[in-house]
Amino acid sequence: MNTANKLTMLRVIMIPAFLVVVYWGFPGSTYWALGIYVVACLTDWLDGYIARHYNQVSDFGKFMDPLADKCLVMAALCWFVECGLMTGWVLAVVLLREFAVSGMRMVAVEKGRVIAAGWSGKVKTASTMVCICLMLWGIPETLNLVCQGVILVTTVYSGVEYFAKNLDVFKDVK
Repeated sequence: MNTANKLTMLRVIMIPAFLVVVYWGFPGSTYWALGIYVVACLTDWLDGYIARHYNQVSDFGKFMDPLADKCLVMAALCWFVECGLMTGWVLAVVLLREFAVSGMRMVAVEKGRVIAAGWSGKVKTASTMVCICLMLWGIPETLNLVCQGVILVTTVYSGVEYFAKNLDVFKDVK
């Protein structure tokens, strides 16, 4: 297993650690969770950098890296909804986009085509991770709503863009 994949697996391991700490509820646990979340986000950037610059791109990484990102983000968003810090319908839109894009990618793979992450998807992931960090920090309600708006807009935009650019994937689908 190469270094990039090890960092991805570290991020996967950090997801349950994040959840345990955030649900623990002891004084200051949210800040510990924030620290874990920030380190996990940094491993996302670092594993991508290492994979590209040191030729460590692998099929495992192509599969596991985006899955780890989705699981990390969804874990935090589910906790926000449970705590009343995010509306459930925003989470539902995020989940719908993720399932739809993943489904489209599966159809594309069956046709021998790979749909790489687009720029808007990368912006969506980065802005969502930053917003989650801010929300974990404990920002005022108004800024929390702004973060939810950023998450929602970037999610919808990137989802629409993925489908607009790749609609031909669904031609002749039986």
